[in-house]
Amino acid sequence: MAGTRRILVLGASGLIGRFVTDDLRVRGFETVGVARKFSASQGGGKLDLELPVMSMDAAALAALLRDHAIDVIVNCLGVLQDGPGSDTGAVHRDFVARLLLAIRESGRPIRLIHISIPGTAETDGTAFATTKREAERLIAVSGIPHAILRPGFVVAPAAYGGSAMLRALAALPFDLPAREAATPFQPVAAEDIAATIAWFAERDVDAMPAVTWELMQAEPVTLGGVIAQFRRAFGTTKWPRIAMPAFLLDLGARLGDLASLLGWMPPMRTTAMSELLRGVSGDPAGWMAATGIAPKTIEQMVGRRSAAIQDKWFARLFLVKALVIVSLALFWTVSGFISLVISYDAAAGILRTHNFPPALVGPFTVVTSLMDMSIGVLIAFRRTCAAGLAAGIVLSLGYMAGTAILTPDLWIEPLGALVKTGPAIVLMLVALLTLDNR
Repeated sequence: MAGTRRILVLGASGLIGRFVTDDLRVRGFETVGVARKFSASQGGGKLDLELPVMSMDAAALAALLRDHAIDVIVNCLGVLQDGPGSDTGAVHRDFVARLLLAIRESGRPIRLIHISIPGTAETDGTAFATTKREAERLIAVSGIPHAILRPGFVVAPAAYGGSAMLRALAALPFDLPAREAATPFQPVAAEDIAATIAWFAERDVDAMPAVTWELMQAEPVTLGGVIAQFRRAFGTTKWPRIAMPAFLLDLGARLGDLASLLGWMPPMRTTAMSELLRGVSGDPAGWMAATGIAPKTIEQMVGRRSAAIQDKWFARLFLVKALVIVSLALFWTVSGFISLVISYDAAAGILRTHNFPPALVGPFTVVTSLMDMSIGVLIAFRRTCAAGLAAGIVLSLGYMAGTAILTPDLWIEPLGALVKTGPAIVLMLVALLTLDNR
């Protein structure tokens, strides 16, 4: 039966979408994975397609469904918060409206499996949640065979966004404030989501034409309890911990909003905080009874094995990575600004006192200061960060080589400015090597 179904996974580069795509292929389903862009380690197969689905109209989507003879669509597309390049209404509501129209126009009997979120309209307080719920309503009245799946907090082998943040908290000596730690937080294993989708794919489209299920472990658990399980895996349960004041979470969320304006996608933003305080809870009884799936508990998801060294390194470096990027952006921008504006005479004077060619002192000071600030700005923006880090490494090596030739006595300058350039290069290299998110 598996080989007779063709499945289209939208958002196949994300945490859920990537796991589901790979799992369905292992089960024998012909699965077409679609994403705006796959990372170098994802996709690459003939059934992985990079397509600008958000800009495709209903006719183009219908052609995609016909061309690939799709029987089941799994919609994993979603964005957390409005910002540059992210529009919750466009992704959650408007795209679903076009997709429903495309299914009708395709002329094929297709089941739509839509990944949504737990909760109710009464508790929805963010654009993320309200647009997700609007999509559900569109699907419910469409008459198209569908399954709306509302997974809890998803635990997968990979980590991204909120799942990475919880791993970081478990690997570092910090405790959440008591109110946040007590938030209901029912998790679900990515394997159970994939098994549910496979269960639908094995059945005729007319069987169970419309269902809405909440996918999560049945036993109540709190956010603090989930983090505690990760701590057991990381071996950090006995570490002394510092209780974070609540205002730090709010500050972190606002800084995350600021970072999102620069193209970054930090897991801690105001929408994430609002959803966190609402909690993740629901009733999986209908899902369990219909499919016979016994959802894994958080102990089974995380406690099956101790964390490997790569898991520990990732968790410890996840928050430090942001600190490294911020510090490098500030280092280059501020140092260039100081040399150009505040201490121009002092910066030029250093070159003069070390026998730098007089005609080049002024131009060299101005040009290098502007280059430094440009590198800082490049590093600050997500899209240009890699180029900024590479340029910073090249420029630093150029400074070291140039001074060795023109003013070698700067190498023994008491404050050791040039000597300190070496560790700065290493830090930029570390930032460059850890820049990938997926």
